[in-house]
Amino acid sequence: MRNVLDTAASPYLIQHKDNPVHWQTWGPEAFEAAARRDKPILLSVGYAACHWCHVMAHESFENTDIAALMNELFVNIKVDREERPDVDTIYQQTLQLLGQHGGWPLTMFLTPQGAPFWGGTYFPPESRYGRPGFPDVLRQMHTIYKNRRDKVAESSESVKSALDKLSRPPGDDGSARLSMAVLDHAATQFLRALDPDNGGLVGAPKFPQPSIFDFLWRAHVRGGEKIFGHAVSLTLDRMCQGGIYDHLGGGFARYSTDEIWLAPHFEKMLYDNAQLIELMTHVWRKTGSPLYADRIRETVGWTLREMLAGGGAFAASQDADSEGEEGRYYVWSEREIDSLLDDAALFKNVYDVSPGGNWEGRNILNRSAHPDPLDDAAEASLARSREILFAARDKRIKPGWDDKVLADWNGLMISALAGAGAAFQTPEWVVAAERAFAFIDGGMSDGDRLFHCHRDGRATEVAFLDDYANMSKGALALFEVTGNPSYLERARAWADTVEAHYLDADNGGYFFTAADAEALITRPRTAVDNATPSGNGVMAHVLARLHHLTGDDAYRRRAEAVCSAFSGETRRNLLGITSLLGGFELLAAAVQVAVIGERGGDETRALTRTYFESPVPTGVLQVIEPDARLPESHPASGKGLVDGRATAYVCSGTSCSLPITDPVSLRAALADPVGALTAAARP
Repeated sequence: MRNVLDTAASPYLIQHKDNPVHWQTWGPEAFEAAARRDKPILLSVGYAACHWCHVMAHESFENTDIAALMNELFVNIKVDREERPDVDTIYQQTLQLLGQHGGWPLTMFLTPQGAPFWGGTYFPPESRYGRPGFPDVLRQMHTIYKNRRDKVAESSESVKSALDKLSRPPGDDGSARLSMAVLDHAATQFLRALDPDNGGLVGAPKFPQPSIFDFLWRAHVRGGEKIFGHAVSLTLDRMCQGGIYDHLGGGFARYSTDEIWLAPHFEKMLYDNAQLIELMTHVWRKTGSPLYADRIRETVGWTLREMLAGGGAFAASQDADSEGEEGRYYVWSEREIDSLLDDAALFKNVYDVSPGGNWEGRNILNRSAHPDPLDDAAEASLARSREILFAARDKRIKPGWDDKVLADWNGLMISALAGAGAAFQTPEWVVAAERAFAFIDGGMSDGDRLFHCHRDGRATEVAFLDDYANMSKGALALFEVTGNPSYLERARAWADTVEAHYLDADNGGYFFTAADAEALITRPRTAVDNATPSGNGVMAHVLARLHHLTGDDAYRRRAEAVCSAFSGETRRNLLGITSLLGGFELLAAAVQVAVIGERGGDETRALTRTYFESPVPTGVLQVIEPDARLPESHPASGKGLVDGRATAYVCSGTSCSLPITDPVSLRAALADPVGALTAAARP
């Protein structure tokens, strides 16, 4: 055998092509070789921007002695978790079933049939950090496989049974039915898990968790409870001013290693930034926060400047490391700052720059101690200093870039750019979203079947539920912003594809993989969010929105079925299913806004602009030409212009507001939809 990763398209796999390890790619050839040689499989899963993946690669996979041991005892398979999230999901769940924390690099030991019998994450080359040395682990796992086949078989069967059970979470038995009261209760329960001082969830490391804070923001807007809004604003404020944010180039790192948002692992992921743009846009619509407006513009700027891959779609990630060091590209010494800025005192004070540094002898720029705006002159000086430092940093050797295009992550960014572009009246952001959509729709699909991944002219034929869910959500966002009916039709076609190929006909909801995809040891099915929202949660959103937009009751039934299939999770994992809960809220409590008027007309544009600037998390917009008709099921069906002017109706349930023809009145109605409906009901 030899290392075959030189034939791969994945940047992560290519990083390992010169390892002395005889890496194989995931596929039948590797499993057949393991069975033929009666060797266990060592599965290593990671991704290109992963710091600890690099550490283990340098320490072990580039070590000729350790590589020789791996080659002697195992068939070694390397997997890019972003390229094959189905494989990663299964074995991450396995690790948790074995009582260990998940993460990357994932190191899993399998039988030649792919059944796991033990695993871990990072292993050092010799025993340290309370972890066994990797060579010792290799020898022990090989010995167990050779001499304790009964134990291996027992462990594998137990894990497989548990994995199958995870894919069948309890559904609606009548005691866990979703309701708005359940959502309100969930929001209250979440407060116990929040850090009252630093925002985010209690403890370290701290991840952004956009799905959770989006859910809390919806609870705040829905009921007006200030405590929910404060929890979200506190978290965003701390993140926006902390070291997890790149104050020179824009964009957020994946997580902070501490509880104060200071020290990240520096890698920037497309999915985090997409979700944070969307969350900050939601919050800005109500608060008008200049800080969030700045961070949205800067993060979109980073996305369009540094994350564009071929064809206008977006790349997956930027690495944590450069020149073999974590964070080297981003951190500063005081001497460097002094040499570049004529008057560095103000900048050093505000951005926490000191002789000894705030992280491993260097300085991570942050404004945690000085979050409040200074006077205009001081802020202008800081802006000039940031420009000078950015220009100097831009000459450094940049971190690695994973330029593969992932349909699901692009769907998240398409939604975010469409919404932010409409809210901030920045058409070029919407155009960027449309270009990315066009690339995936044209270059990463075959009819109504999507491909998950594209790089170097090659597209994988594997697609997952999340690809369809997130791209459908993006399509509907573009439909509401542009009015182009082709986006609505694409979302409908993809929803039908999901129903045809991903439906769990026995238990409801959707599997992560298609019925005609490669058969793995289990077929995952979950509504639990991870760093990205779950495919089932997003599909609940998509189906609910399709129902409201088209009036087709089949979409309502499908959305209800998804929510019902996973409603039992409310008894054990409320924090984990916020996307599903949000989808239920959209289905049950949508604020449907109909604007009757010529889409290109000034009056119509003024009303739609007001909608996109208003805080309506469950809003569904339809712009209808005067000679067209809304679906008969729409509460505003049959209503029209007033005095020949473009007219808006704000509706909930079966009731609508009085006709509204001016933006000021529409803004007031959207700020208080219940009040608008009550006024309309008065005799």
